[in-house]
Amino acid sequence: MLFKLLIILHTLGATVWAGGHLVLAATVLPTALKQNDPKPIHQFEEHFENFGLSALVLQVVTGLWITWIYFPGFQTFWAFDSFLSVYIGIKLLLLLGTLALALHARFFIIPNLSADNLNSLAFHILGVTTLAVLFVVLGAGIRLGGLT
Repeated sequence: MLFKLLIILHTLGATVWAGGHLVLAATVLPTALKQNDPKPIHQFEEHFENFGLSALVLQVVTGLWITWIYFPGFQTFWAFDSFLSVYIGIKLLLLLGTLALALHARFFIIPNLSADNLNSLAFHILGVTTLAVLFVVLGAGIRLGGLT
């Protein structure tokens, strides 16, 4: 029962995180770029940021817990001798990439966001969105027994 609850919570977190970034990248970002105005992105982030970050934290906590269930003590996880450990390892790398992009944007781009550096933020948004979609694809692959 606990495992199923963790999968449901992990999936809900992924839905919010990936879905929110898809909405941002596919609807809000093009508007901001067309108008050369960061205001639509600020407005979106104002509403999404806390909810989205909570969803990401939920994914990290449930993901690590699920990994612990699959690999008690993480003992055999580091061998990367199964599709499961490889997929989870890749998801951890995607998480590091997401954190790197998010921290860079948060501390170096967003505080000075203007029409002049809007394209830099656009690359970050597209990068985080791509990573979010890859999270979902790999997560589905884990539940389906691999993608090949």
